[in-house]
Order: sequence, then C-alpha cells, then structure tokens
Amino acid sequence: MVYEVRESHTSQWAAIEAVASKIGCTAQTLSSWIRKAAAPAAPSASGTDARVKELEREVRELKRANEILKVASAFFAQAEPDGQAILRRLK
Repeated sequence: MVYEVRESHTSQWAAIEAVASKIGCTAQTLSSWIRKAAAPAAPSASGTDARVKELEREVRELKRANEILKVASAFFAQAEPDGQAILRRLK
C-alpha cells in the first residue's frame, strides 16, 4: 500500500504515516515491516544448526555400528579358523 500511494505524498515517510493511520498501526511499525520485507532473506542459521546436529548424530551411530561389527568380526575369526565353515552355516 505504501508503494502505491508514495507518489501522491511528499516523501516515503509521509506515505508510511498515511497508510499506518488507515491500517491502525504506528508509522514506525509499518516502516520496520517495509525494511524487513525489502531486506534479502538470510539463510536460516537454526536450520543449518539442526542439520549439523543431525549429521553428527548419524556419524556417532555409524561409528558405534562399525565398532560392533569389528568386535563381531574378531569374535568369529577367533571362534572359527576356517571362514568357509561360517559361510556354510549361514546358507
């Protein structure tokens, strides 16, 4: 609305005051809304932080699974000198 009535006022502030009185807010509030709307959107830091935390959690889980698999592999290697015997049992 401010941009639509800007040309009929002496300044942008005068247009803001006119529109603000019509919509029931202060001129300062409307001015801050206009600045926020005109500012380029910044990437969401909280979204990035959440993604980093999710990836860190996934890395921890994968490291834990890898350790479990290493222990299991060592266990089976000690328990059965012939690796083919293990494969036969799995079939």
